[in-house]
Amino acid sequence: MPKTIKIAYSPCPNDTFVFDAWAHGRVPGAPKLDVTFADIDVTNGMAERGEFDVLKVSYAVLPWVLDEYALLPCGGALGRGCGPLVLTREPGAELTGRTVAVPGERSTAYLLFRLWAAEQVPGGVGQIVVLPFHEIMPAVRDGKVDAGLVIHEARFTYQEYGLHCLADMGEHWESATGLPIPLGAIIAKRSLGAEMLRLLADSARASVRMAWDDPAASRPYVLQHAQEMDPKVADQHIGLYVNEFTADLGPDGYAAVRGLLTRAAAEGLVPPLGREALAFV
Repeated sequence: MPKTIKIAYSPCPNDTFVFDAWAHGRVPGAPKLDVTFADIDVTNGMAERGEFDVLKVSYAVLPWVLDEYALLPCGGALGRGCGPLVLTREPGAELTGRTVAVPGERSTAYLLFRLWAAEQVPGGVGQIVVLPFHEIMPAVRDGKVDAGLVIHEARFTYQEYGLHCLADMGEHWESATGLPIPLGAIIAKRSLGAEMLRLLADSARASVRMAWDDPAASRPYVLQHAQEMDPKVADQHIGLYVNEFTADLGPDGYAAVRGLLTRAAAEGLVPPLGREALAFV
């Protein structure tokens, strides 16, 4: 039997939907998973410390971890019309010198925000405050921060907090590049070896396809970990973040990832990528 793989991913509906079949032993020939749930800002730190075999991380953290981890060509989150949003209490608010809450300094959302702000916020924003993503909208609503950068299901629920969308980071990225928005990646330790890495990729892809073939099978797992999320919002979340790029990054997916990290490196926001850094086995 293949070894048990220590994996960490978020409790968000897209991740539990993708990994349900694999986590519950329904993918033939797949290694057994030992699952830890953690928000992506936590898994980014785990990756930098080399703590797990497989992790769901932000694409923004890749330049710091690709010496030890390989990017799997499937299982992650890219898409169109699914980018992070900048929310404020008042429509059309100014951000120059203001306090902005973000979900993590190594998050893809924050990297997209920094690229956007460099063009759109003369003089730059003021203080950046890192908060768990579920605390950001209440902090904006309550006036603890001037604006918040939100991800995940906040796209569907921010109006319930009386907030306004100042800017859509995904729209900005797509209009500038024509490429999908790279959000979350699946990475695995290179030390596992080429054969295991291929098996992990095959297992992730099979788990995605099994979830699509029988969505009802994943429902209990998704709702168990959805943190009291409305089931309709969970379905919207899955529909937005689980798509053809989850099954296979493909040429556009790889172009999006390399484009994001190349632009960010040119601005001095991340270390430059090696020529073969994104290559799979």
